[in-house]
Amino acid sequence: MTSATARTFPSDFVWGAATAAYQIEGAAAEGGRTPSIWDTYSHFSGRVDRGDSGDVADDHYHRWQEDVEHLVRLGVSAYRLSISWSRVIPTGRGPVNPEGVAFYRRLLTALRERGIRPWVTLYHWDLPQELEDEGGWPVRSTAEAFADYARAMATELGDLVEVWTTLNEPWCSAYLGYASGVHAPGRHEPAAALAAVHHLNLAHGLAAREIRTVLPDAKVSVTLNLHVLRPADPSSAGDLDAVRRIDALGNRAFLAPLLEGEYPADLLADTASVTDWSFVRDGDLAVVRTPLAALGVNYYSTTTVRAPEVPGADGAPASRGAESTAADGHRPSEHSAWVGSEDVRFVPHDGPSTAMGWNIDPAGMTELLVDLARRYPGVPLVVTENGAAFDDEVTVDGAGAARVHDERRVAYFHDHVDAVGAALDAGVDVRGYFAWSLLDNFEWGWGYSKRFGIIRVDYDTLERVWKDSAHWFRRLATTGRLPATTETDPS
Repeated sequence: MTSATARTFPSDFVWGAATAAYQIEGAAAEGGRTPSIWDTYSHFSGRVDRGDSGDVADDHYHRWQEDVEHLVRLGVSAYRLSISWSRVIPTGRGPVNPEGVAFYRRLLTALRERGIRPWVTLYHWDLPQELEDEGGWPVRSTAEAFADYARAMATELGDLVEVWTTLNEPWCSAYLGYASGVHAPGRHEPAAALAAVHHLNLAHGLAAREIRTVLPDAKVSVTLNLHVLRPADPSSAGDLDAVRRIDALGNRAFLAPLLEGEYPADLLADTASVTDWSFVRDGDLAVVRTPLAALGVNYYSTTTVRAPEVPGADGAPASRGAESTAADGHRPSEHSAWVGSEDVRFVPHDGPSTAMGWNIDPAGMTELLVDLARRYPGVPLVVTENGAAFDDEVTVDGAGAARVHDERRVAYFHDHVDAVGAALDAGVDVRGYFAWSLLDNFEWGWGYSKRFGIIRVDYDTLERVWKDSAHWFRRLATTGRLPATTETDPS
């Protein structure tokens, strides 16, 4: 696929690449690190494709200097990474581990020295196992421990960090971890999942306060995976209500408390049979609603929903929420992630899709950004993840060098970056774009079977090989200009 659109982005637009600690670091038991919930989960038989784990991953812990050089060559101005909580505070609370902190200081210092601004995510799903043993995110004390962790990191690393992102995709942590169970810790407790929603929101607010206590001018953000929802039949009141219900759970359960200081009334009503939300205490929502330097937006695909089945009625094929986690990009489960709306049906998409089964719809990116700007004027937006998994084929050129000609990924990036440009044209305050991912890596429940990287990792040798998409992204990041075609420059 070749696109015809060419555009130039603002000179201060941030171009970056992103990774997450558990997905790339490896060294699972080195340097004082203790198990996280993903260590425990991935070592439990049958939970991760092919029995994979992050024990070695990309071995970034030992190869970080090489990976920094790849970032320099890529020409990005920022790098989004996460800290392994278990590496810096092995028990989840208490004193820091000097060896773990030193690892991140070396990495962040090297990035700064090479002109790359670190965007640090404090939580990308790897809760210390000791905290899960005490109840995990469904209990309030985890949010309090997270605040202490955030303060410790601000103290230890604050001179090196450009932007602090408290949480990555709390939707996944809450619903996939505690309802459907397709993510760590693998629990199937709908009421606990809703308690986790609130305590993750509270953790963000508490952490933001602690960071700003140490660093009054700190730029604090949060990253959400927001769902672009469409009714199967726009004229159907039932399908429109299905959109409302999934929007409440997937989007407004986070956006409303974070940016408006309240939980939506319809969310509380829809889930009343599951919980009474008594875990929300007086004053919590004032803590949750804290000023953001930017709202991080992760976008990959759109979702189409249909009203629950009516007994005896005919309808288009659709899956129930309990069977639809693959539509959310995760392995199927008999348990639903959609607490209180398990009967909403998810409609399979026609047309092109990625290796994850996600439909390819760049227009959804523009739609999402424009809608957020309309609903929350004055809140800067940053696309903190966007990318695609495809089944890459490795070839060898005339000189004997490995090559990956990933034309579909290049086209995906082109069209989605163009969609960000369209949002800018519409007046949306979008400040940056981070490609997911810098490296092929451990893709959670899918293990190493799905590859998102613009740099290929050979999991036998750990050799890094630039794909065509990396060469293409280098041109974009170094010029700020989206070319009219998806041609790559392998130089």
